[in-house]
Amino acid sequence: MQEALFPLLAGLAAYLIGSLSFAVIISHLMGLSDPRSYGSGNPGATNVLRSGNRKAAILTLVFDALKGVVPVLLVKFYGERVGLGEGTQALVALTAFLGHLWPVFFKFMGGKGVATAAGAILALNWMLGLMMLVVWLAVAFFTRYSSLAAIVAAAFAPIAQAMIWGAGAEVGVLVLMSLLLIWRHAGNIRKLMAGTESKIGQKAGAAGAAGTAAAVTRAPKSTKKGKH
Repeated sequence: MQEALFPLLAGLAAYLIGSLSFAVIISHLMGLSDPRSYGSGNPGATNVLRSGNRKAAILTLVFDALKGVVPVLLVKFYGERVGLGEGTQALVALTAFLGHLWPVFFKFMGGKGVATAAGAILALNWMLGLMMLVVWLAVAFFTRYSSLAAIVAAAFAPIAQAMIWGAGAEVGVLVLMSLLLIWRHAGNIRKLMAGTESKIGQKAGAAGAAGTAAAVTRAPKSTKKGKH
C-alpha cells in the first residue's frame, strides 16, 4: 500500500503547487488588474505583459516555471528514501502542469501551462529543457508569436526525448503534456491563421485592429458605379 500511497501523495502535492495562479496573485499584490479581465484573458506571463508591467510579467514567468521545477526536484533529491523513482518524477511533472491548467484554488480556470511545463521538463531532463528553450526563443525571435513558439516547442519535446534518450515514463508524460498544450492554444491557432494573433509585447486590441485592416485591404473593391 505504501508503494502506491507515496506517489499519489506526491502527485497531489504537486497538483496543489501547480494550482497557485501566480499571474493572478502577483497582479493582485502589485495592484494590477486581474489578467483574466483583459487581453486574451489567460492568467499567464504573456498576458500579464500586456498590462505594461514587465516586472509583473517576469515574476509570473519565474514563479510559474518554479511550480514545475520544485515538485520534480523534491522527488528527485528526496524521494528515493521513500521509494519514489523516475516514474513519480514524471507523475509530479504532469500533475503540477495539470494544476496550472485547472487550479483548484481558482475555480479550475487556469492558464495554458507553457512556463510550468517548461520548468517541469527542465527538472526532469535539463538538456531537453534547454533544447526546448532554444526552440522557443528561435521561433519567438523570428515570428514574435509566443503562442507559435510554444506550440512548436511542445511538439518538439516528446520527439526529442524519444529519439535521444529513448522511451520511458517521461515520453508518455511529454506526449500528454504536448497534446494538452496544443489543445489549450486552439484559439491562438485560429488567430494565427486569421492573422489576428497578438505578437509579443503587443496589446490584443492592436492585433485585432491590424487584422481588420488587413482584411479590408484584401477585400475586393466594388466595380459597380453609383448613379449620378
